[in-house]
Amino acid sequence: MTDAAAGDAWVYPDYRGGSIVNLMATVVSACGGRAEGYASLPTLDLEPLVGTRKLVLLVLDGLGYQYLTQQGAGSTLHRQLLTRLTSVAPPTTATAITTFLTGQAPQQHGLTGWFTWFREVGSVLAVLPFAPRCGGQPLGGTGVSAAALFGHVPLFDRLAVKSTSVCPDWIAHSEFNCAHLGRAELRPYRDLEQCFRSIARAVRSTDAPGYVYAYWPGFDRLAHELGVASDGVSEHFAALDAGFVRLLDRLAGTDSTVLVTADHGFVDVAAEKRIELATHPLLKDCLALPLCGEQRLSYAYVRAGFGQAFEDYLDEHLGQVIEWHHSAALLQQNLFGLGEPHPELASRIGDYTLMLKHGYVIQDPMPGEKPFTMVGFHGGLSAAEMYVPLIVAHC
Repeated sequence: MTDAAAGDAWVYPDYRGGSIVNLMATVVSACGGRAEGYASLPTLDLEPLVGTRKLVLLVLDGLGYQYLTQQGAGSTLHRQLLTRLTSVAPPTTATAITTFLTGQAPQQHGLTGWFTWFREVGSVLAVLPFAPRCGGQPLGGTGVSAAALFGHVPLFDRLAVKSTSVCPDWIAHSEFNCAHLGRAELRPYRDLEQCFRSIARAVRSTDAPGYVYAYWPGFDRLAHELGVASDGVSEHFAALDAGFVRLLDRLAGTDSTVLVTADHGFVDVAAEKRIELATHPLLKDCLALPLCGEQRLSYAYVRAGFGQAFEDYLDEHLGQVIEWHHSAALLQQNLFGLGEPHPELASRIGDYTLMLKHGYVIQDPMPGEKPFTMVGFHGGLSAAEMYVPLIVAHC
């Protein structure tokens, strides 16, 4: 496919006023900070947020707009729905959670997927574990600082109010989380009920204005493992909704505003729609690195002189399921954000970006890597993956 090909009806992020980065600009402004580079959401009235005593942002990892309005129709979460937002590109946890924690789009924060090539350390890293893809301990144990390598200013440090971060105990002290914690008070939790209780305690701990960020990963885990259309995910959503009701009850009368959103949605992928790169040895031979990014949106680093062969093979053998683009062109088209890019952004999106159509994924495991057994996937630019809800409740 050429760059001009129409392909699937992709949904690009709406960085000019309808994405999660615009939501974070609203949060920064509401909490006395100065939003930089991105406008606030026009659909969320800033004035009441400025006046609220506590502003809570609850991120439910993987809860897409499509799921909420279809399988979740009639729930309390659905009844409090204000609008839909786009995520960022790619719509995946490593990239979108970084937007929640920095207030920046990928254009500025530079983290472009679960597997990202870091030229600075000569390695493909799994961003959230902050460890080499080829295996081994997190880089923090080798003396490489996540805070220094990422170079991010935590969003918490841009706010004029006290901040609290409520997150699972198993990631609370990770290299990634610590790099983005800044001045925020950390409140780890063990399970869903404790998550909601920790939010309520953070809100009620002081009468001073404050911001509470909370992150719940359980929906995402089950959607990967069982599929987003599974009974297990449906049961978990019911538990989430019931917990949300209890949270609102606990916060009643606190003069708080609760915002609920997500980092991405999901699609389920059938076994026959999983392209194994090993079955295309001529295509694999064109690559200088294993595919990076996500299995629904991948970055290809192509060996010098192999560009035409790479394009020709894709067009001839995989044109019905993969749309390829020169990554530099997508950067110019603002796929990753607006304004001045991160100095390493171009190096982190490869020579080509592969967009997987029709619910396909492409898999390029490294030697020794465990086989991919997931049912649910995200990271592509379909509506199901890109659109996330914005839920608003006043307490």
